[in-house]
Amino acid sequence: MSVGVFTDRKQRPGEAEIAGALGALRPAWDGLIQHIRGQYPTEEDFTFLYGKKYGWALRFRVRGQLLTSLYPTQGGFTVQINLDPQAIERVQQMDVGAAVRQAIERANPYPEGRWLFIPVGSADDLGDIERLLALRVETKRLLGRS
Repeated sequence: MSVGVFTDRKQRPGEAEIAGALGALRPAWDGLIQHIRGQYPTEEDFTFLYGKKYGWALRFRVRGQLLTSLYPTQGGFTVQINLDPQAIERVQQMDVGAAVRQAIERANPYPEGRWLFIPVGSADDLGDIERLLALRVETKRLLGRS
């Protein structure tokens, strides 16, 4: 099964197709995008990532490093956030919802961290995702602060 719903590299989905796939969670998608754009100096692109297992995603980078990718799914979307081991330990001490906890459990641990794929089931998940994005920026020092 793929992370996103649009898995054909040759068929770039348009706005209407993305909106149709997102369904009732379109406002959550838009809200998260607004949050990212408002909080971080990002470069963004809608691109085909990592092959058919992942598909088309809206990717955000800060200073050339990945901040997050948003994959449209049928009836929602999945957020990818890559966290290093130190950040994973911090998240495990935080009060986060089931979606984040399950994403941590499912993610393969590597020496450089874990790729979390968090399915957004409701707007309630966005608070956790916003906290994880802030943690990613802090631990990777993406904004150039020490």
